[in-house]
Amino acid sequence: MAFDSQIAAAVADAHTHSRAIAVLAWDGVAIATFAASDSIKADAAQTITELQVRGIESWLVTGDNAESAAVVASSVGIKPENVIAAASPEDKLAKISALQSAGKKVAMIGDGVNDAAALAQSNLSLAMGTGTDTAISTADITLMRPQLMAVIDALNLAKTTLKTIKVNLGWAFAYNAIGIPIAALGFMSPMYAAAAMALSSLLVVTNSLRIR
Repeated sequence: MAFDSQIAAAVADAHTHSRAIAVLAWDGVAIATFAASDSIKADAAQTITELQVRGIESWLVTGDNAESAAVVASSVGIKPENVIAAASPEDKLAKISALQSAGKKVAMIGDGVNDAAALAQSNLSLAMGTGTDTAISTADITLMRPQLMAVIDALNLAKTTLKTIKVNLGWAFAYNAIGIPIAALGFMSPMYAAAAMALSSLLVVTNSLRIR
């Protein structure tokens, strides 16, 4: 296919500005170009910053070309050395596995069919609610809001939930370790023992409802 200078410049400009490019040709001669791009989410940079504050390193592993990937990474604050462009599904899976082999816990956010294998391999996988059914069915968590800050909310919720579970288990263990011997040795009447058990369950439920 023959390209004149204008077509070549349009193709180069599309790559530079993170756009997908299609070329219309007639008799082997390029006569027009069509460029399309996905806009970077408004809260992408904020999300990356929040992850960095938590000590979480961010990577961009994408099937887009190197120029497009570099533009996106620069816009949101991802280090150039943490960018892998033109990545196939196998490349994404290999990167996840390599990070895990290095002792890292990996969370991946994806939305496409090409992300499914890497999502399944990740320690924690999150799919965008607007993504493909394959990605959604593979992921551990589906983010129903389109904003990327939903990732931070999900991490906060997971942390709070884990803390609540530990508190509930601690309370239940303490109650059983103290209450059961007292009741078994006859130092507490069955009526009071039953009331204490009900109170213990009520405290666990009430503590769990604090997550809402």
